[in-house]
Amino acid sequence: MILLQSPSRFVLQTLQNRVLNSPEKGIDLDCHSFEFDDVRYHIQFSMKSPEVMLLSMSLPTPPPEAVFVDGLPIGALEAVKAVYGQVVQILDPPKDGFNITMKLNLSKLPPDEDKRHIELIKIASVRDVVLGAPLRMILKNLALKTVPPAVDDLVALVHRPKESFFLLPKVDKVTVVYPMRFKDSIDTVLAISFLQEFVEARRTPGLNNAPLCTWSPSPPTELEGAPAEALDANGGFVTFVIFPRHVEGRRLDRTAWSLSTFHAYVSYHVKCSEGFMHTRMRRRVESLIQALDRAKPDAEKSKEGNSFKRLSIKDARNNSHSR
Repeated sequence: MILLQSPSRFVLQTLQNRVLNSPEKGIDLDCHSFEFDDVRYHIQFSMKSPEVMLLSMSLPTPPPEAVFVDGLPIGALEAVKAVYGQVVQILDPPKDGFNITMKLNLSKLPPDEDKRHIELIKIASVRDVVLGAPLRMILKNLALKTVPPAVDDLVALVHRPKESFFLLPKVDKVTVVYPMRFKDSIDTVLAISFLQEFVEARRTPGLNNAPLCTWSPSPPTELEGAPAEALDANGGFVTFVIFPRHVEGRRLDRTAWSLSTFHAYVSYHVKCSEGFMHTRMRRRVESLIQALDRAKPDAEKSKEGNSFKRLSIKDARNNSHSR
């Protein structure tokens, strides 16, 4: 299975090109990029301030049950300040059409090449920092075996346009439930099969320490307090149970990223499976066509061997006289 990477390749490559090339020799830059789950980036460089980059990001439209504060998930601003420090300045208000705009001073990056590369990867992972802020906060408290104050029993977090997944935080565990929705009927069938196999794989001996995983076609009892619109899922419902051992130390970041992008992970592998099946079907059709092409000459020869030539009356008389 292929896991999605946290750093945005577009943002990271743009930063690396700007840092490797002397900023004084750079040019004005204004470019946009779209990422999965309707996340959009806007990067701007100006020759007036060649070491300053403006990075704007647009997040997926939240559903009514998900809580946003000033256009951002809870704790997003605090997370950005904690991760980037003096390198990043948050502009208020953000640029039109975006949820957050950050001003990055590249001159404040570490001079050491390895440390600078690590800092660039952090900047390119801004999606994970902003969208994953509330999820990471709940998981950090789980590692401490506590529940964040002023948190509801059922927490809705946005992960796709007008779609959310749900968390039920407890002192000893966090239950995560995903309503799986797909627009294409073929994708729905493949996703259900994929998810059922995903649950079965959890039972193999080598995955005993993995989070508990279940799939059901109907909403689980944990979603009794969720709005009816959020429970309309043609791909069923996937439930994970996260324990403190899954968020210890460095596991926290990986677990938070995997949970926040689980639907995109499933969609990616569904599309890969669909593409693989189409490739196999095309190869099969091509092999059948080649077999038919190889059979054509033999058929034509057999027809020529059994064919008869129509003779005229004159030719028939000449043949009879010659005998």
